[in-house]
Amino acid sequence: MALIVQKFGGSSVEGVDRIKNVASRVGTYRLRGDKVVTVVSAMRGVTDNLVKLAAEITPMPNDREMDMLLATGEQTTIALLAMALHSLDLPAVSLTGAQAGIVTDGVHSKAKINNITPGQIHAMLDKGNVVIVAGFQGQTSDGRITTLGRGGSDLTAIALASVLKADLCQIYTDVDGVYTADPRVVPNARKLNEISYDEMMELASLGTKVMQSRSVEFAKKFNVKFEVRSSLNNNPGTMVMEETESMEAVVVRGVSLDSNQAKMTVTAVPDKPGHAARVFTALAEAAVNVDMIVQNVSHGTATPATDISFTADAPDLPRARQVIADLKDEIGYASVEGDETIAKVSVVGVGMRTHPGVAAKVFETLGIANINIGMISTSEIKISVVVEASQGEEATRVLHEAFFGDDKEG
Repeated sequence: MALIVQKFGGSSVEGVDRIKNVASRVGTYRLRGDKVVTVVSAMRGVTDNLVKLAAEITPMPNDREMDMLLATGEQTTIALLAMALHSLDLPAVSLTGAQAGIVTDGVHSKAKINNITPGQIHAMLDKGNVVIVAGFQGQTSDGRITTLGRGGSDLTAIALASVLKADLCQIYTDVDGVYTADPRVVPNARKLNEISYDEMMELASLGTKVMQSRSVEFAKKFNVKFEVRSSLNNNPGTMVMEETESMEAVVVRGVSLDSNQAKMTVTAVPDKPGHAARVFTALAEAAVNVDMIVQNVSHGTATPATDISFTADAPDLPRARQVIADLKDEIGYASVEGDETIAKVSVVGVGMRTHPGVAAKVFETLGIANINIGMISTSEIKISVVVEASQGEEATRVLHEAFFGDDKEG
């Protein structure tokens, strides 16, 4: 008998037939004697529709009420899945994030898990139930419903696997595992048998939609080995685990594309100590996650000034605009410019630590394809560039061909 945590994403529970398919898959493990905790997302499209409804009411909905609204999507799915298991004569019980003992901080829409008290889960498992937990949500210590950000069901599953000391954690999606690129953009992308936490974390944060980056970070911190696999077949998936020596032999593990990015430029900021710090502190306090940052060389003579550009997730652009607007009198910049017609393309691989020349190959490849680079960001295992949104997919394809074409391994 094993304790298994399984997570099923929105595409896996899209409609009655797929919910029944999930129930059948979960039932297979339960009937062989395993204890099963199943985490589910809202059905595909439900969260987006709820966001649209809110936008029809007001362009800037209250964060607390948005969490209250969005949490209903997962609650619908857990009840339907429990009913599907009941129809198979399998005992099952559904729990909201709060009922499952998930306690978070008070940052609405991007809450972090503070602790989990899984007494209710253990009690239900001991009675023979499949326990179905609503992903993406929790509750503050004073009783407010919170959500964990897009993809937060992954974090729910990884966190539960850690605290329950699960024997196996499976992340089910609509693809067979983690690929060298998005197969919808690069048709000849290859599935990876294994990938390190660091590589998966970078790919997730850079646009790969298979996993939420915070969930991978949590898995690394608590050493939760997990498998990404398809809910639509029985093919082996991709194991995400600690880095091994053999992983360094592969220079580039994958190429990712993030089209959900926006760039903001604050122009003519007086070049004085502390102004940049004030800008990014205010953005952080507003829960705007900034990625790339570029500050131009000061220009002007009497009053030197500089332009500060940064990228963030496109949905955060209105909030970032408001934050910067509130600082105008304090800082005295000239204007704020926003650009949502950008995309971020990245190459990732732990082998980049020991193999020089990757950056040169990236820039040369894009230059040959006549793709202009707007911004650059690097770490020891990744190189990211900002390009025009219209060239994002082409940039992804030519970089994938450069590193993986003709069965190259990077």
